[in-house]
Amino acid sequence: MTYAVIRTGGKQYRVTPDAVLTVEKLEAEPGATITFHDVLALGTDAGLTVGAPTVPGATVTAVVEAQTRGDKVIIFKKRRRKNSRRKNGHRQMQTVLRISAIAAA
Repeated sequence: MTYAVIRTGGKQYRVTPDAVLTVEKLEAEPGATITFHDVLALGTDAGLTVGAPTVPGATVTAVVEAQTRGDKVIIFKKRRRKNSRRKNGHRQMQTVLRISAIAAA
């Protein structure tokens, strides 16, 4: 089984072909193809190849399925005995990807 560890949005993800992945927002329309060159590790039947910091020539190709928003996070700040409080909500923008191919060097 082939897998790869990629870096996007300041986070690392372990991906396999045909996996569906939700990452931080990428500027791409649904149906577009994205290629990741930040492949940190590549696992194949022959073994594991770890990059320093990336594996040269390795790429991961993904298709953008949708642009969505995450669950709402409530930010509530209160100062006790001061009759002061503040409530805000936030929904992070996300991109849903389907991994189509993992290419070694």
